Amino acid sequence: MNNILCQNRVIYPSKVVCIGRNYVEHIKELNNTIPDEMVFFIKPNSAIAQQLIFAFNEQACHYEAEISFMIEEGKISAVGFGLDLTLRAVQSRLKKEGLPWERAKAFDGSALFSTFIPFNYQEDNVEIELYINNELKQKGSVELMIHKPLQIIKEAQTFLSFEDGDILMTGTPSGVGQINQGDVFLGKILLNGEVLVQNEFHVY
Repeated sequence: MNNILCQNRVIYPSKVVCIGRNYVEHIKELNNTIPDEMVFFIKPNSAIAQQLIFAFNEQACHYEAEISFMIEEGKISAVGFGLDLTLRAVQSRLKKEGLPWERAKAFDGSALFSTFIPFNYQEDNVEIELYINNELKQKGSVELMIHKPLQIIKEAQTFLSFEDGDILMTGTPSGVGQINQGDVFLGKILLNGEVLVQNEFHVY
């Protein structure tokens, strides 16, 4: 199984639970509508990767930076930076046809993460920043989310169980775009303006 790191621990998540359309400005940039209820989708363990490999068969693959939490005993225990990779044209076609998104969202290598650090979630002033080739592309915070992390966990638990080590991805702010070979990504998670964790990804 694929793994993530949390300080000196190696964790094997059974799945990644994702929520879509959780930032108003991102909804607008993709010309979507604000849903009446939370939109969930799942990435399997096989989607987890630590390297960003450019191998999308000439299909446009978009990056989506997300504040990501590790769940243990049903609660947030750690925080990290995550990239939700999306085959945008495939997703658009599937949405138009009313079909599931797995082909666009759950492929191998579609969930990349930094190291996670222990985190006692108590407040909404957690922020995310994504730089590509030293240019700020995405910036958001829990404060801007339509649904806050504890609400998402509570709603998810109405139909699924979190195994210890599972990851919750909380949606992406505006600024998504296409990945290009040779790009250098720098993702940061901040609390009160101070960097908690950061990670650099090179597009191979």
